[in-house]
Amino acid sequence: MGTAVPLSVLDLLPRSSGSDNTTALRNTIDLAQQAERFGYARYWFAEHHLNPGVLGSSPAVEIALVAGSTSTIRLGSAGVQFGHRSPLATVEEFGLIDALHPGRLDLGIGRSPSRPAPAPTSGTENESAAKAYLAGRGGADHDEDSHTPNGLLLPKQYDVASGYSKKALGHVLNLLQQPGAYAPDYDEQVSTVLALLDGTYVSSDGLSAHASPGEGADVQVWILGASGGSSATVAGTNGLRFVASYHHSPSTVIDAAEAYRSAFQPSADVPEPYVAVSVDAVVAETDDEAVELASGYAPWVRSIRRGEGAIAYPTPAEAAAIEWTEDDRDLVRDRVLTQFVGSPATVADKLEQLRDATGASELSITTITHDHAARVRSYELLSKEWFGR
Repeated sequence: MGTAVPLSVLDLLPRSSGSDNTTALRNTIDLAQQAERFGYARYWFAEHHLNPGVLGSSPAVEIALVAGSTSTIRLGSAGVQFGHRSPLATVEEFGLIDALHPGRLDLGIGRSPSRPAPAPTSGTENESAAKAYLAGRGGADHDEDSHTPNGLLLPKQYDVASGYSKKALGHVLNLLQQPGAYAPDYDEQVSTVLALLDGTYVSSDGLSAHASPGEGADVQVWILGASGGSSATVAGTNGLRFVASYHHSPSTVIDAAEAYRSAFQPSADVPEPYVAVSVDAVVAETDDEAVELASGYAPWVRSIRRGEGAIAYPTPAEAAAIEWTEDDRDLVRDRVLTQFVGSPATVADKLEQLRDATGASELSITTITHDHAARVRSYELLSKEWFGR
């Protein structure tokens, strides 16, 4: 197995078809407890909105709900969307949780659509902000499938900007941001978070501010990025830990990791570059069983990329009954080809390849199956194979 870097869990709080929100949340608490027992280093929560089949809309609340049911596993956000959240409110939220669960929190910060300053509140401006955000998620051109020297697939890049409706994203933005509000530049927001945490914040006109709770909290700050754009640069120049996404932007994961390392400047907390890489995976006793468990993934991704919002995760039978067009298959192709599905040995081999290609210091695994027991078992089997337990 070589160097068995730490494994972590990325949870979107999925809801299965035929289930309800209460069950989905209880399943998350159970999975976090099991992941702690299996030896996973972290349990992170994503932030998404207006997705019927995904409950993860407030990472700080989710962390607080799970923290009291676990004791050692680190808990974090992957990530807080700073297009509509303020640095002060975020630092205070994490500081409040840290007061009761000190030294266990990871504040992962991500970009999201926001109005440029100054901006009126018209729908047109919201759509422009969404368009600018989508354009910024590109990175290097990847018009064809390629492979890293060790064979890791970097699929043809999905055109995010054309696939999503600017009008729909603008509508979401209008619901998330207060009328007339705008978000400062991303690097400015991150700098404000760091200054509030260490007690050195001073405004442009010389006024200080001290977050209470929050100042002095033992919180690790991470930056999430999908390409070699601003997120990777901000993470590197501030000497922070970085998460590169293979699970939702597989074509640009190498761009993101390389841009981060190129920009990296050592800090007291992070003396060397530290990259975690996220990946979708489903593990079962056999390859065939894992394929069946993962069969709901393609229609689930399709619902997201159509702009409908994530559907409740389908059963294998429900997935098999769905009709597909060639356009549908193209819509999800990059994600389906880069989901690691199989027996423990099959998936561990693929994770090794991903680790070596990206130089990852850690791997973050997101697994969704319709059946909760199968999801828990997937994480258990992978842990036993990866760490030789």
